[in-house]
Amino acid sequence: MFWSKIASKFSQDMGIDLGTANSLVYVKGKGILLREPSVVAIDKLTGKVLAVGEEAKRMIGRTPANIIAVRPLKDGVIADFDITEKMLSYFITKIHKRRTLVHPQVIIGIPYGVTEVEKRAVLDAAIRAGARDPQLIEEPMASAIGCGLPVTEPRGSMIVDIGGGTTEVAVISLGGIVTCRSIRIAGDEIDEAIASYIRRVHNLLIGKHGGDDKDKHRLSLPIGRGTPNGG
Repeated sequence: MFWSKIASKFSQDMGIDLGTANSLVYVKGKGILLREPSVVAIDKLTGKVLAVGEEAKRMIGRTPANIIAVRPLKDGVIADFDITEKMLSYFITKIHKRRTLVHPQVIIGIPYGVTEVEKRAVLDAAIRAGARDPQLIEEPMASAIGCGLPVTEPRGSMIVDIGGGTTEVAVISLGGIVTCRSIRIAGDEIDEAIASYIRRVHNLLIGKHGGDDKDKHRLSLPIGRGTPNGG
């Protein structure tokens, strides 16, 4: 107890939104200090992590076949425990910077309705990544608090949280979630629908990865009539 009080004075306690597509890290009094893709680049031959976040995303399509970029979370929950742990460790270290005696207290947003096994996986990954006394909060509640909704009052407030892998619709009252529905259709599916529409209607093939001018030119290359791929 005594050491916990001392440690809290020197640590940068943080909130982490561990998303399917992007992860954010918030530090009290400083705002959002990190916003990076939830992507990890690994060497398939050795299993070694080569890059995390924005750097890993930039490597997509520019590396040998043995280097792959993976998303360790699927539909808002951990799909690969070991890689999630390494990604969390990278985010915490990048913000906290102290790697030895003092560990940050961390609160992590999770989708509504995840199983106890999935909750335990998130907590274990956070602890192994260097977090002190990690806590979990359901994402609809965190979103409602962040939006300034009157979550503690005796009236219903509705929140719609559209992420990369899940969409959650919740009604909140008296400090708790009255009802919530989690749908495994969200930003990723919207991106795919937009790309499909543009290809079908405008004969343009677009992708999800931006980058330099060369990439942007490639992403807007027409297909169909007058091209090798056309009919």
